[in-house]
Amino acid sequence: MVSGPGDEEIRKVQLTGGVTYTISLPKKWVVANDIQPRDSLRLDWRPSGAIRLTPLHVSEQSGKRLDIVADKLPPGSLHDHLMAAYISGGDLIKVRYESGSEKKYSREIRRFLRNTRGFEILAEDDESQSLVCLIKSGEMPLQSSLNRMYFLLSSLSRDVMAVFTGEDLDVLSDDGERESEVDAMHYLIERQVGVLLDFHAVASSLDLNRNQAVQYSKLANSLERMMDHMFQISTLLRETQPLPELDADSEPLIHIPVWQSALKQMMIDIRTRDSHTIEHARESLQSAQKQLGEHEERMMVDKKRRALPMLFEFRLSESIRRLCAYALDIGETLLNMKAYDEMILEYN
Repeated sequence: MVSGPGDEEIRKVQLTGGVTYTISLPKKWVVANDIQPRDSLRLDWRPSGAIRLTPLHVSEQSGKRLDIVADKLPPGSLHDHLMAAYISGGDLIKVRYESGSEKKYSREIRRFLRNTRGFEILAEDDESQSLVCLIKSGEMPLQSSLNRMYFLLSSLSRDVMAVFTGEDLDVLSDDGERESEVDAMHYLIERQVGVLLDFHAVASSLDLNRNQAVQYSKLANSLERMMDHMFQISTLLRETQPLPELDADSEPLIHIPVWQSALKQMMIDIRTRDSHTIEHARESLQSAQKQLGEHEERMMVDKKRRALPMLFEFRLSESIRRLCAYALDIGETLLNMKAYDEMILEYN
């Protein structure tokens, strides 16, 4: 007999009145979901052939609460535990600590609030702080978050190229803020996908199924990793003075526009799923990767070059090569999404 989530049992279908097929509901499930006679249930026929029953009054606002006793955590790890609770879909997080020690944890809590979207302090006293999420997971489309991540990444890449061609370093003054916002968008998507997997109402609000949501999570991860490497290039520029002279029309810089063009096309292909443009972008990225690898090998055996300029160029080339690699991951994800959308499910 079914006694809780994760349990299963076999029930026989009954024929009532010669025309209606019925099956009884587990009593514990009915009681747990406060279902009354004549209440309505949503029947969702899944692509796998399964049918999911959901009480109409159940939504994501069932509320996920987590209590964290800060004094029992390893020193300096409160922020990481808060981020884990956020990504896991926590709606209300209560941080408890010994009276008088709130200053010890305030910095990590403030850092958590800066790195996330929607969380605010609901209440605080000498022994605890309660943090609540004010944004529903189904309110912000995942595509909008991806577009914001791409905009920030592409804007930083344009500013980086501008510095290489003579622009003042001031255009990179907010690179850390842009990188932090991409991280926040990535965390938000991870949270939304996690909640979507638990709550069918969120999937309906976002107009995504589970497979699509997982693929969006992969896209966000690739964009976040690319932003990490673009930020590394920006940091390299700011910390290296004077800048080594590099020709924008030669390796390795010549491959940044190739990556920019391919990534732009693949962001369009999230919507269009055009096999030809996806493959063309992938081929250009693969070619750039190969040429960058060969360029790095040549640098390693060039004994005439000075160490510091060569190190700068090698680190730059490696980051550009990794940008291409993560963009290739996006291409693979798009092909997975296209195949899933076109798949026809056959029942034996």
